[in-house]
Amino acid sequence: MQSWSGKAYPTLVGSMPHRDADKAIDLILRSVPHIPVWPQLSAFRAEQMMIQYLEGLPGVDLGSDRIRVRFDAPDFEAELYSFYEEYLEVEGGTKDIDDSRFSFGMESGRTFRRFIEVLRSRPGSLTAVKGQVVGPFTLLAGLKDERDRLVLYDDRMQDVVAKHLAMKCRWQIKHLKEFDCPVIVFLDEPALAGFGSSAFISIAGELVQRLLQEVIESVHAEGGLAGIHICANTEWMLAFESGVDIINFDAYSYFDRFALYKDALMSFIDRGGNVAWGVVPTSDPELIRKETPENLVDQWFENIKSITAQAVPVERILNQSLFTPSCGCGSLPESLAERVLEMTDRVSRTMRSHL
Repeated sequence: MQSWSGKAYPTLVGSMPHRDADKAIDLILRSVPHIPVWPQLSAFRAEQMMIQYLEGLPGVDLGSDRIRVRFDAPDFEAELYSFYEEYLEVEGGTKDIDDSRFSFGMESGRTFRRFIEVLRSRPGSLTAVKGQVVGPFTLLAGLKDERDRLVLYDDRMQDVVAKHLAMKCRWQIKHLKEFDCPVIVFLDEPALAGFGSSAFISIAGELVQRLLQEVIESVHAEGGLAGIHICANTEWMLAFESGVDIINFDAYSYFDRFALYKDALMSFIDRGGNVAWGVVPTSDPELIRKETPENLVDQWFENIKSITAQAVPVERILNQSLFTPSCGCGSLPESLAERVLEMTDRVSRTMRSHL
């Protein structure tokens, strides 16, 4: 874990519904100017959370709506060998990561590259800049093989996916470093909401930790800050013990579940960790229309009493906090996504006034 303080600034989970990259980037730079994030424009198939990170994975068949990893393909073993060969070349410094399978392609990286161009044209001081990858557990849990089995249960793909995403993080950090500020990369892990359920009853916590830690350690080795985003309830000790610097969750709907881990939370903060409180709802259009920044601030202060009752000053928590929407905005109409961004900005402004 690296020592860093969020100081109650706002940032975003990542996805946006817009088709106009310049409009989305401009909205982000106006709403979360201190810690801007490159937007995943999920209206484009190549930028959807899962698909954006499939480039370069051995055995992936994108030929239909049902994406498969084809272990039965005649060239699968050759692809696997090629993957490890290229991984070792990049890791050993004999191949530039920009020239490898671990960079974004022209379609998948279109908005990322435009974000870089726009930031270059708007010089200024940033608190940090943020990127994101799909988390290894979520990617493994979202892919099936030709026999309809989750590749999560395949030892080869466990190792390949962790290394693949670690390199995707390193590539992002390499390019975001140019802005001379801390670089944050979130691992988006919505599937961890199902950990411990019947769907993953045979999956041990040790496997989840190993997958997360390989990616997180790569972020740290490249000089970045690692975050994890889980948009529902989970076994939160997985996050607290993973080595991440930032934990982001849906604080609008699950604050009470998260607060059950208040001892682990305070230990995490004492070690320099940050919590990104997802206080602005994104899942229900009616809630987005109904809520106000003032009400969301009041809710957070009321909820935080369950933690500060132990005589922990609220300023101490705010100093190690960020404020975000509860999840990405990619599935919302543009007007509601823009309202979410506006409320996130206003919530953060109020929170920072208490520091």
